[in-house]
Amino acid sequence: MRLLPALLALAACSEPAPPAPVPAAPQDHLLDLPPAPDGPAAFTPPGRDEIPEGPFGDAVRRGRAAFTDTAAQAGPYMGNTLSCSNCHLDEGRRPDSAPMWAAWGQYPAFRKKNDRVNTMEDRLLGCFTYSLNAQDSETGGPPPRGSQVLTDLQAYLFWLAQGTPTGRALPGRGYPALEAPPQPPDVGRGQQVFAERCAVCHGEDGQGAQAEGQDVFPPLWGPRSFNWGAGMHRVNTAAGFIQANMPLGQPGSLTVQQAWDVAQFIGAQPRPADPRAAEAGAGTDARFHDHDCLYGETVDGHRLGEGG
Repeated sequence: MRLLPALLALAACSEPAPPAPVPAAPQDHLLDLPPAPDGPAAFTPPGRDEIPEGPFGDAVRRGRAAFTDTAAQAGPYMGNTLSCSNCHLDEGRRPDSAPMWAAWGQYPAFRKKNDRVNTMEDRLLGCFTYSLNAQDSETGGPPPRGSQVLTDLQAYLFWLAQGTPTGRALPGRGYPALEAPPQPPDVGRGQQVFAERCAVCHGEDGQGAQAEGQDVFPPLWGPRSFNWGAGMHRVNTAAGFIQANMPLGQPGSLTVQQAWDVAQFIGAQPRPADPRAAEAGAGTDARFHDHDCLYGETVDGHRLGEGG
């Protein structure tokens, strides 16, 4: 994850202070890691044509297929139609889009989300549980530990990360931490940004577009999207991802204010319940959502969270 630039000192004390930077949510579950020792350049993963032959290469190819068309490879464990590559763009290769080559060497790691040290398999199971909404799948949960799809996904991530140092924060990891906007994020302004810049791909209703049963553009809310436990429901996480990567093919074209506003609008829409709500009940908000999100808020007369 790239660091925010240092704020310049003001020439006169009467000038108003600039807005404070917002803490980076995407990595706040990980231990602070030292930077990579070999300079600021982002890592370049191996080329797609460099996957080796043999059993390991076969596993990498299966893992790549599962990463890019997750429903086709792991449909029984998914409650929606998303793929891993919807949030980790360019098959998990793109810097500032939570690239998989930067994630591999960070694990095992302690995560605040479940208060224990997680392996990469644990992390993938979390993605199935929250981003892929496994609770609503035909099996009622994520793939079993040690299953083919989890092993193949790890083979793909390991292959992407060949040559990266272990336990180092690589440039381009995670999503950028976006500075605070000039004005507080606003749902109404965000709806306008969505209509003008996002709806052409994701639809006016935010439900994306499909072809032959596969998402061409993913749904951003509703029953086919990620649930209230996924990291992308955080407004600051979504804002950082959007400003760095969206609209597709036009990264950085939205202003900081526009990115925050449209993230606020998307975060104000209904989505499947946080699976932890069944256990925590009324305490779900305080226990799991003490961060920048709209869980538990009332928007247009509708209380968000717990399946809405």
